[in-house]
Amino acid sequence: MEHRVDDPVRASDHDRDTTAERLGDALAEGALDTTEHHRRLHQALAATTRGDLNRLTADLPPSHAARIRADNARRAAQNDADERTWAAEWRYWTGGAAIMTAIWAVSALRAGEWTAYWPAAPLAIWAAILVSYAIWPARDD
Repeated sequence: MEHRVDDPVRASDHDRDTTAERLGDALAEGALDTTEHHRRLHQALAATTRGDLNRLTADLPPSHAARIRADNARRAAQNDADERTWAAEWRYWTGGAAIMTAIWAVSALRAGEWTAYWPAAPLAIWAAILVSYAIWPARDD
């Protein structure tokens, strides 16, 4: 995301909070002393435009702490997506089990006898594949 020092858009509370956090990171990482941090923080809290806020952080090096927070947030989002995908796969399995069981039951009723439950084999294979992905997940990172 590009940060323009001439950005005329009004700053929101979130923008001011983000800048305050960035200034805190710079203080913690030694890029600012306490006096400079205090001065910039007061300016950030009084800023009216994004440009005002961007000027306060334009000369600061990239924040290691911010990069770690962003990486952690990305991992958490990916884990949430993986969990939703996992739950969806089991819902598909349940739907498949219901359909196969209905086909088996209708076939057995038409034949007039309860035959062997043939959906057990495909459902067991499908479940084994889903469990294998839980044990040995594919990772792109």
